[in-house]
Amino acid sequence: MWDRTIPIRAVLDSGSPLLAWTKLTELADQILMCPEHETERINMYCELCRRPVCHLCKLGGNHSNHRVTTMSSAYKTLKEKLSKDIDYLIGKESQVKSQISELNLLMKETECNGERAKEEAITHFEKLYEILEERKSSVLKAIDTSKKLRLDKFQTQVEEYQGLLENNGLVGYAQEVLKETDQSCFVQTAKQLHLRIQKATESLKSFRPAAQTSFEDYVVNTSKQTELLGELSFFSSGVDVPEINEEQSKVYNNALINWHHPEKDKADSYVLEYRKVNRDEEMLSWNEIEVCGTSKVVSDLESNCNYAFRVRAYKGSICSPCSRELILHTPPAPVFSFLFDEKCGYNNERLLLNLKRDRVESRAGFNLLLAAERIQVGYYTSLDYIIGDVGITKGKHFWAFRVEPYSYLVKVGVASSDKLQEWLHSPRDAVSPRYEQDSGHDSGSEDACFDSQPFTLVTIGMKKFFIPKSATSANEPENRVLPMPTSIGIFLDYDKGRVAFYDMDHMKCLYERQVDCSHTMYPAFALMGSGGIQLEEPITAKYLEYQEDM
Repeated sequence: MWDRTIPIRAVLDSGSPLLAWTKLTELADQILMCPEHETERINMYCELCRRPVCHLCKLGGNHSNHRVTTMSSAYKTLKEKLSKDIDYLIGKESQVKSQISELNLLMKETECNGERAKEEAITHFEKLYEILEERKSSVLKAIDTSKKLRLDKFQTQVEEYQGLLENNGLVGYAQEVLKETDQSCFVQTAKQLHLRIQKATESLKSFRPAAQTSFEDYVVNTSKQTELLGELSFFSSGVDVPEINEEQSKVYNNALINWHHPEKDKADSYVLEYRKVNRDEEMLSWNEIEVCGTSKVVSDLESNCNYAFRVRAYKGSICSPCSRELILHTPPAPVFSFLFDEKCGYNNERLLLNLKRDRVESRAGFNLLLAAERIQVGYYTSLDYIIGDVGITKGKHFWAFRVEPYSYLVKVGVASSDKLQEWLHSPRDAVSPRYEQDSGHDSGSEDACFDSQPFTLVTIGMKKFFIPKSATSANEPENRVLPMPTSIGIFLDYDKGRVAFYDMDHMKCLYERQVDCSHTMYPAFALMGSGGIQLEEPITAKYLEYQEDM
C-alpha cells in the first residue's frame, strides 16, 4: 500500500518519469492525508511553499501566514502551466533532436582529438627516448673504450713487473748470463743487460700505476636536463605560469607557500605540488593539493628534511606549466609551543610584555637612571630575565624568535630550573646575577668554561650574533661575530644534552654545544638596554587568514 502521507513532490523526485507516473497512478486511488496532521485531508494549496496543505495548517500551523488557494484553482493553474510547457517541448522536438545529434558529433570529435593528442605526445616522448638511448650508447662506449685502454696499460705494467721475479723474464735471463765463463762474451752481454736492470730497479723504487682507476671524469651530469624535463609541459595555452614568492614562503611547524599570478583573474584554481627531496633514495612522487587562492599551509611534514614545492594554474581544463621549484628545509625537531612567563622573575618595571605574551621589550628609561645612582666602579647593571612558561623534561624540541634590530644586548638560550632559581632570586639592582661583584668576570659565560653546564646563552646585539668561545675552534673576534639572522631558532635535544642555534632563513646551524639537562630546561631570554624579542607565531590556517588580511 502506498504511504498516503508522502507529499506529491517527493513522489515526483523519487526516480525516473515512468516510476513517478506509476506511483502517481497508485496514489490516485488513495485519499491524500496531511503529513503534519494525519487525520486531516489535504484540501488547499500553499502558493509560497508550493505544496498541498490542510485547513489546520492554514489556521494555526506552519502555513498560517502564507497565501493559499483552493485545490481546484491550484489544479487548474498547474495543469495549464504543465500543458503549456509540454506543448513547447513537443514543438521543439526537432530542435532537441538536432542538438542531441550535434552533441554526439562533438563527443566523437573529442574522442578523436584526444586520441590524436595522445599519439602526438607518444611520438614526442619516443623521440626523447631515442635521443636518450643514443646518448646512453655513446656514453657507455666512451667509458668502455677508456676502461679497455687503462686495463691494457695495467696488463703491460704487470707483465713488466713479472719479469722482475726470480726465474722469470729479465731476472731469469740475467741469472743465465751470470753463468757465462767466457769473459769477452759476458762483458758484451752484461753491459746492455745492466742498463736494463738499472732501469727496472728505478722503476721499482718509484712505483707508479700506469693508469687511473677513478672514472670521476665520466660521471654524467643530468641536473640541467632533469630540471628541464621536470618542467616539460604543453605549449603556452594562454594560462600564465604562477611564481612562488620566496620571501613570503616559510617553514616552521608547517610550511606556508605563497605565490602570485601575473593575471590573477585568469586562473580558476591552482594545484600545489610538494615532495620530500632525498638524494639517497629514489625520486618520490609529488603530493597534490587543489587551492582556490594564492597561498596554502602544508602540514604533516617530516622534521629535518628538504621539501620541494611547485604550483601550476588551471583555467577550465587547461593548465599552465609548473612554476620553478622552491626548496625549504624543515626544522630539526617538532616545534615547541610556549609563551613568555609573566610570573616567574618577570620585571614589569623594565620589561614590557604584550597581552598575547609572545613579545617582550626592554625599556631603558627613568627607572634605569635612578638605579644608576647606586652603580659604582666594578658594578654592572643587571640583565632582566624572562623565561618560557613551559619546561622540557625529555625529547627533541625547536622554537624560533626574532630579535629586533635596534636591540643593544640580548641573551638567548636554555637554562635549568635550579639555575634560573639562583639567577632570579639574586639582588637585581646593584649586580647582575651572571657577574661577580668584584672582578666583573662573567662567571657563567661560555667564554670561561667549556664543560657541560646547566645553561647555555649566546649574545645578540647591535645587529650581530656572537659565537661563544670554544676549546676546539678559532676564537678570534672576526671568526666569532656574524650578522644577526632575521629569525633565530634553538634546537634542544634533552636526552642527548645538546643545544644548537640556527639561522632560520637558511635552517643553518650557527653554534652547538653540550648542556647539562639533569633538571627541567626552560627557554631563557635576557635583555639589557633597549631591545625586543618576538616569538615566531605557529603557521596555521588562522595565520594564513591573518596574512591575507594584511
